[in-house]
Formats: sequence, structure tokens, C-alpha cells
Amino acid sequence: MKRHLKFLVIGLAALMFLACSCNKLQKEHEEARNVEISAIDFSLLKTGIYDGYYAGGMYQWRENECRVEVDSGRVIDIELIESEAEYTLEFLDSLYGCIIRQQNLQVDAVCGATLDTKACLKGVEDALIKAL
Repeated sequence: MKRHLKFLVIGLAALMFLACSCNKLQKEHEEARNVEISAIDFSLLKTGIYDGYYAGGMYQWRENECRVEVDSGRVIDIELIESEAEYTLEFLDSLYGCIIRQQNLQVDAVCGATLDTKACLKGVEDALIKAL
């Protein structure tokens, strides 16, 4: 009887932990979906190299730091310096390549990675604000 009670208590604790984790994840996803990306006029950017940082939202799961190189009002290079998330090279090349080609932060999210895309865009946005 005691053994069954022990398993019941462990099972209930596990269920409570999962419910709490799902709630935290849902809140973080909702926050990330509502993140606004500024419309920055790239032609106003000053030449230089600028570091950008995004705290990653309420749980810092997508915290990242990047370095953006600007030349004559054009972004010419973006690199990820540090990140809590493990982004693939393909993801970063796709996202950063779109920003460089379009000279705009209003780019489509990488398919299946909307929250990661927004987090990386916020880091770039922070760097570009410093370049104004």
C-alpha cells in the first residue's frame, strides 16, 4: 500500500511539474509573438561595427548578442557572437542574408522558427539603433 502511495505522489508531482512548465512555455511564446521590430531607415546608419543584445524575453531562453558591420548606410555583415539558443548555421545565414539583401529588418520569419527569428532580429535592431 505504501509503495502505491509513493508512486501516486511521484506521479502527481511530475504532472504538476509538467503543467507548470507548459504554462511557462506558453507565456514565453505569447510574449515573443508580440515582440515588435522597429522600422529602421538603413540609409541613416553610420559606418562602423556595432554590438547588439537581446535579453531573450521573460525567461532569457533566446538571449543573444550579435555584431553588425555598417558601411555608408548599408549593413554589410552580421554575425552571432553569443546565444543561449543553439541556432544552426543555415538558420543564421538565411535570416542575416535576408536582412543584408533587403537592407531592412522587416523580413519574413524563417519557416518554423518565428520566435527565434524575432529574438535574433531584436539583437540586430539593438545594434542598428546604436548606429543611428
